Amino acid sequence: MASCPPAAREINPGEALELLRGGAVLLDVRDPAELLAGTAQGATHVPRCEIEARIPQLVTDPGTTLLLLCESGSRSLLAARRLLELGYPDVRSVNGGFARWRREGLPTTRPPRAGDLDRERYARQLSLPEVGEAGQARLRDSRVLLVGVGGLGSPSALYLAAAGVGRLTLVDDDRVERSNLQRQVLHSDAGTGTPKVRSAEHALRALNPQVEVSGVATRLDRSNACDVLAGHHVVIDGSDNFETRYAVNEACIALGIPNVHGSVFRFEGQVSVFWPARPGGAAPCYQCLYPQPPPPELAPSCAEAGVLGVVPGVIGLLQAAETLKLLLRAGDPLVGRMLHFDALSARFEEFEVLRDPACGACARPGGIPR
Repeated sequence: MASCPPAAREINPGEALELLRGGAVLLDVRDPAELLAGTAQGATHVPRCEIEARIPQLVTDPGTTLLLLCESGSRSLLAARRLLELGYPDVRSVNGGFARWRREGLPTTRPPRAGDLDRERYARQLSLPEVGEAGQARLRDSRVLLVGVGGLGSPSALYLAAAGVGRLTLVDDDRVERSNLQRQVLHSDAGTGTPKVRSAEHALRALNPQVEVSGVATRLDRSNACDVLAGHHVVIDGSDNFETRYAVNEACIALGIPNVHGSVFRFEGQVSVFWPARPGGAAPCYQCLYPQPPPPELAPSCAEAGVLGVVPGVIGLLQAAETLKLLLRAGDPLVGRMLHFDALSARFEEFEVLRDPACGACARPGGIPR
């Protein structure tokens, strides 16, 4: 004979408030869009479809009293029953839901400002457990600097703006040329001859007006790198010359900032994260991998060697993905690893990158470059 599913206990909003004040955990299981009307003060939002996956992180003591709240009390009953089945013994559903909670004048949080967290724009990200409201707010409050808005910086900037990264700083001293348009998708034919940072600012603001975009029309070198990079959480290096790459590397070491590096050559590209200051240590920097720049004849520019336009697109998107992971503190970033892409064979390969104990940049006392 099949056993009956456990029955969830219902309590009224006033009883739930007293239990909340006594240490119980109140979970609002409504959909993100419903939060525009506010929620019960002290509630933690976790959509009903995510509660099974997220409850171990939200509640470390299974014996904690759990209070579930939805709009009317029906979905919270179903969620409470599921938690009882999972072995949480003290689960209660708030009868009448948030509608009754608000009707009885119990304390609520104010709805977010219209521009604070655009739930319609970011709906697909908000539904990810690794993002949610806390992660989206973290992206909104983040500052990312992109060195170069060419073939690599273009896709990176577009997707970071689309994801809601709050502030993007673009550094590039070049102007748009028609030969750029085959791969530098931020720019348009009408923008030919204009500074790249201005063209990029226009495109990114059109995509997401909520993102603050600022352009720095200068060439980054050792004399200004630390000043320009200071105050940012992550740096994306999409530069196309070794002088700038070494300057970015040294400034990132001095400031303790992750350096999301990308480079391309004809049909190939590679991406890695250089971050010697990462908690736990032993992470390499760019100079650990390349102690000296190669001779010019072994490292021709895109203008000299050519490049398939989609290759920087692939690498730039991988740089954006690594940046979002770092900002969200999610997943395993490419620290100590180099990911190589070959478009002709349609293959990715991964290589280990070790820290050089004799590195001329990150092995100096304190990791501060000369």
